[in-house]
Amino acid sequence: MIRPRLSFLRASRLAAFAAATAGVLLAFAAPANAAVPTGRYVALGDSYTSGPLIPTQVDLNCLRSSRNYPSLVAAAGSSAFADVSCSGATTEDILVGGSGALGISLPPQLSAITPDTTLVTVQIGGNDIGFSGIISDCAEASLSSPLGSPCKNRYTAGGVDQLQARIAATAPKVTAVLQAVRRAAPGARVVVLGYPAILPDSGYGCWPVVPIAYQDVPYLRGVQKSLNTMLANTAAANNASYADVYRPSVGHDTCKSSSTRWVEGLIPQNAAAPFHPNARGEQGMANALLANLNS
Repeated sequence: MIRPRLSFLRASRLAAFAAATAGVLLAFAAPANAAVPTGRYVALGDSYTSGPLIPTQVDLNCLRSSRNYPSLVAAAGSSAFADVSCSGATTEDILVGGSGALGISLPPQLSAITPDTTLVTVQIGGNDIGFSGIISDCAEASLSSPLGSPCKNRYTAGGVDQLQARIAATAPKVTAVLQAVRRAAPGARVVVLGYPAILPDSGYGCWPVVPIAYQDVPYLRGVQKSLNTMLANTAAANNASYADVYRPSVGHDTCKSSSTRWVEGLIPQNAAAPFHPNARGEQGMANALLANLNS
């Protein structure tokens, strides 16, 4: 979900602090082998879709990998394929257009959809609620209060949960995306994907390996689940299905070993951007999407 024009985390001391825990291990997964509907498949989305820094990068402006889940799913059966996902994308980038990591202007992702498109996948919303800033703020705050909840305190100050409000404000934007997709390809099957588990599904995390304060972990876990719930509800309200990638990712969060995790931490140990899926995570999301398509 990164905005590539920004740094991954603004506090360089966080990287130094976590570097002692880091190693280097590249892990790759085999493509999924289930069948998907034939016809034109268009993938829309942000960096959780595009797969930044996962080899091989086939589009440096969008930090798009040839091993991301749309590519794995397309290889299982689609006769035509367009992946226009882009790191940093928001709902506006899907509807209006924007620019990528190199500053090159991009048309609306929506423009890749043709009337004969049979499948459209959408994974969006993380950047609309400010994913990169949230991670930066919470990681930096954890250095001064690792046992407390400095992030929750910041985002709920004054009695209003700002992140829940952002999620609510993003729902009509996702609705606009889905309605535009339906107008562009009335006969297409539309699938919305949620986001995989970043933090453990229970407990208080693994600070300092993943620098999120202990009491902030349950709070941020709840924020992510709320985002996924909003995406599921919005999909259902707009004649789209929802592929749950969170449930199969439980047990594969950033606190797990480098050979198990689907999402990397601050200092990736597999080829991926910080706090983003690695190749194993993209494969896991591909499997979840294929299960949805074959249900």
